Amino acid sequence: MLELGERIKKLRQRNIMTQEALANVLGVTPQAVSRWEKGICYPDLEMIPLIANCFNVSIDVLFGYENVREKRLNTLTEQINEMIHENNGKDVSMDACISLAREALIEFPGNEKLMFALASALYTAGYVRYGEHHLDDEDGYRVYDIARHRKYAEWQEAIKLFEKLLPSMQNDSKRQEAVVKLSQLYKNTGEHEKALQLSESAPDLTACKSFLRINAFDGQEAVAATGEALLDLILRGTELIESIVQTDRLMASRTAADMLLNAIRMFELVCVNHDYGKFNAWLACLYMLRSYYLWLAKDHNASFEALELALDHARRYDNLHVDCQEFYSSPLLRHVKTHIDTLPESLNVSQELPDVWPWWCVPERDRVKTEMQADPRWNDWVQRTKEK
Repeated sequence: MLELGERIKKLRQRNIMTQEALANVLGVTPQAVSRWEKGICYPDLEMIPLIANCFNVSIDVLFGYENVREKRLNTLTEQINEMIHENNGKDVSMDACISLAREALIEFPGNEKLMFALASALYTAGYVRYGEHHLDDEDGYRVYDIARHRKYAEWQEAIKLFEKLLPSMQNDSKRQEAVVKLSQLYKNTGEHEKALQLSESAPDLTACKSFLRINAFDGQEAVAATGEALLDLILRGTELIESIVQTDRLMASRTAADMLLNAIRMFELVCVNHDYGKFNAWLACLYMLRSYYLWLAKDHNASFEALELALDHARRYDNLHVDCQEFYSSPLLRHVKTHIDTLPESLNVSQELPDVWPWWCVPERDRVKTEMQADPRWNDWVQRTKEK
């Protein structure tokens, strides 16, 4: 409380009030206000809320705690988000992450940042603890195992948190992330009508962030923004191809493998110098999935060739901090920054390939992996994934 008197003085002056005027509002003498401001004595505790209300500020602001509070809040949010990233794909410290988010909300009840962080942690927990599961419907198409997913307490709580947050969230990147995650959770749990309603409130493709950014610049900067939009469009396009391949169970295995190769070639058309930057990790995943379908098609040689290409892309990704330049080298992307500085300092995707193969939960994963492991080439490949 050492600086309380000085803060009362500054707030009074900001509001263009005399000591007498403040004293009248609070029901005290001007001499009392003078003694507070000089630090001779302090207001009684029951007077503190009245003083804060008089200046239309919180008690935290009155005591000068707003910066301390904001720093504490930001630190907690960053810790939770870092732990969520750490648990991406594997349950490393999910319990601790969720506990930290819950404790933070006790300290800062109803805080939007922390509610979002907890919802994101629960969203991730459902995946790493239980996984996303699918069934084949009577027509041979892959559908989500809704009955199983609805039993995930983490996803049910995450849905409630996102639903509570959305009406008051600003229309920024965090809100968009919340919409995407909530939409996915609706699909996972069979709430298709809610997912459809959510989609109706979203803009069409040309009004998305990537496309609108193009209009924010001109000349060279516009070329850079267009290149970024092109890469984003290719990424989303390849994700759609992967989704169709896995959902349409009537598609022949060889055809599925060929379609995945077409998806990979979409990047090759633009990144003509094989300079894929951070997208090397995604290409490694696509090649691993292609190896699965090639094995089903009984083209075992091509299956292991796909694994080698997956490892090649994973190594390129792991070495980005050493080998990658600030900009892409492709003529279409030469003004687009690679943003390698946003990636973790330590990258080891290549070492994780055998454990996460083929990345997605495919129906015959266990059988195919057992058969591939019986081939001597599998152990050779695994050994090479461990090499630096």
